[in-house]
Amino acid sequence: MSANARTIADAAPAAPKGFVSLKVHAVKHWTDRTFSFTCDRPQSFRFRSGEFAMIGLMVDGKPLVRAYSIASPSWDEELEFYSIKVQEGPLTSRLQHLRPGDEIVMRPKPVGTLVHDALTPGKRLIMFSTGTGIAPFASVIRDPETYEKFDEIILTQTCRDVGELDFGKALVEAIRNDELLSELVGDKLRLFTTTTREPSPEMGRMTDWIRDGRFETATGAPLSPATDRVMICGSMGMLQEHKELCEAAGMKEGSNSEPGDFVIEKAFVD
Repeated sequence: MSANARTIADAAPAAPKGFVSLKVHAVKHWTDRTFSFTCDRPQSFRFRSGEFAMIGLMVDGKPLVRAYSIASPSWDEELEFYSIKVQEGPLTSRLQHLRPGDEIVMRPKPVGTLVHDALTPGKRLIMFSTGTGIAPFASVIRDPETYEKFDEIILTQTCRDVGELDFGKALVEAIRNDELLSELVGDKLRLFTTTTREPSPEMGRMTDWIRDGRFETATGAPLSPATDRVMICGSMGMLQEHKELCEAAGMKEGSNSEPGDFVIEKAFVD
């Protein structure tokens, strides 16, 4: 057992004030850079699909936490999180060694802007993500409210390598194979994936797709404030680039207090 694994196994002290302890149920390593896990959901914990929470581990008697989007939908009985592995990361270098039965800590106060409340009504919901930025959208696309509010839902994900797209592809496939969700979703949900390093059927950053017209060709229409609402989650540079493109299209940024045409998430994992 590695030192990091022992740290988790030995981290049994009760959660400090303001936190709750959650037992891990399952862990899946998608690639050597990404993994997901499910854990307990406290009966009193309520959140809106797309929000994030502060989660982490007890280290040296103190909670070491970071912001993680909740990947499971608001109706699920478990909580799911999707994470990168950063070998030198203060938290993820430890968190990646989670095993079923281990415990994490969470501050049960969800927040975030990647929620329906931060957007004005529209016809098409477009979600731009890179890497593990797809996590909040894993929640949103499994929420019935999404399909009540929009006629078309487009989820995009750009990663360096093909394997890093598997989480999103498996998610959409599971929705289409689910008896209840598939009936609700119908043909409204579309997934577009691209890579930037390893060759794949579709290459390039989605920002380049928007600029050179490939996005319009693939989806049937360019970005428009008249019909589209946009959610964006990724690195700081990716957020800024997409924000500029949305504003160039005439869109207004929204928030929980003042809904708009597009929203971005500014919380990051180490």
